[in-house]
Amino acid sequence: MKIVIGIDEVGRGPLAGPVCVCAFELRITDDELKIEKGQLKLKDSKKLSQKQREAWMTIIETWQKEGKCDFAVSYTEAEEIDRIGLSQAIKNTLSSSLLKLADPEVDPLILLDGGLYAPEIFKNQKTIIKGDEKEPAISFASIVAKVHRDQLMAEYAKQYPEYGFESHVGYGTKAHYAAIKKHGLTPLHRRSFLKNLVK
Repeated sequence: MKIVIGIDEVGRGPLAGPVCVCAFELRITDDELKIEKGQLKLKDSKKLSQKQREAWMTIIETWQKEGKCDFAVSYTEAEEIDRIGLSQAIKNTLSSSLLKLADPEVDPLILLDGGLYAPEIFKNQKTIIKGDEKEPAISFASIVAKVHRDQLMAEYAKQYPEYGFESHVGYGTKAHYAAIKKHGLTPLHRRSFLKNLVK
């Protein structure tokens, strides 16, 4: 069976927290997938509710135990994003996730969402516009990345309770900007995204 790995990232736009990339290898049959899709919607994680994402995550974790899928998640934190830039940070994080999961010598098919590209050592790769809505492996990568990043931001919220990271997960909401103006920036904040607030 041809190895297919989907890749997606989350956390491109937030003011705080890491960018996260998931590489997801799907090993189930189309018929098995149809059964699960009949019960739950499968699409871009941003278009699913938190409850729907968590329901899929439960299924994914069961699949992983049964050997029907595997995935790897990597992060690049705010300080590194500021140092090397967002595009390079995403590229590095993607490479890290993929190399945890896949051997280039096996020549897996790499399916990537949007403007993402795998390292050149992976010869068999395809970038798909709106891939997270078209390819199940990319949709699952999107869901896993989103769930993992949201969980991490909820943990950070315990360290910095005044910022509300558990609700906005680092995005630039009115409440988040108000917290920054009141309390200043944390080590989680991307200063390159907040130049007008950095003195």
